Order: sequence, then structure tokens, then C-alpha cells
Amino acid sequence: MATMVNFYESYVDKSARERAELIYKVALTIKEAAEYSNIGINKLESLLRSPRCPFVLYVGKKKLVKRKEFEKMKQHSKKPLISVQCTALI
Repeated sequence: MATMVNFYESYVDKSARERAELIYKVALTIKEAAEYSNIGINKLESLLRSPRCPFVLYVGKKKLVKRKEFEKMKQHSKKPLISVQCTALI
């Protein structure tokens, strides 16, 4: 039982450390960017496919995500909620 607890604690510490290290990376893989931003991998891939994506970095065939530009995009894409008033047609 003790070995199982130690394994779990080391696993949790390792994943927390890996997530903390993502903050210091310049470019992220698609999987890392998905974990970092809580956006799905498929959504990220569709964003990276857009013609003028400002945060894609091609290294050969591999696509990487520029972390700082990606963060800027995330901050600017959050639009405030607009309250919509319903009006009845007479």
C-alpha cells in the first residue's frame, strides 16, 4: 500500500512540475498547448490551419505554438457578454 501511495504522490508532483515548466517554454507542442490552455487538440489544430495564424511556428512538418502570441490571442478573444433585449414585433 505504501508503494502505491508513493507512486501516486510522485506522479502528481511530476505532472505539476511539467505544467509549471510550460510557463517558461517559448514554443509548445499542440498537446502541451492544449493542456496549458484547456482547449481541445482538434480546435487548436483548426486554429493553426488558418492562413494567417499569428502563433504557429513551422519546424519542418511539425507545428509548434508560440506561447506568448497564443496567450495574447486568448486574452483578446474573450469578449464581454452582450445582453440582448427581446422585442416583440407588433
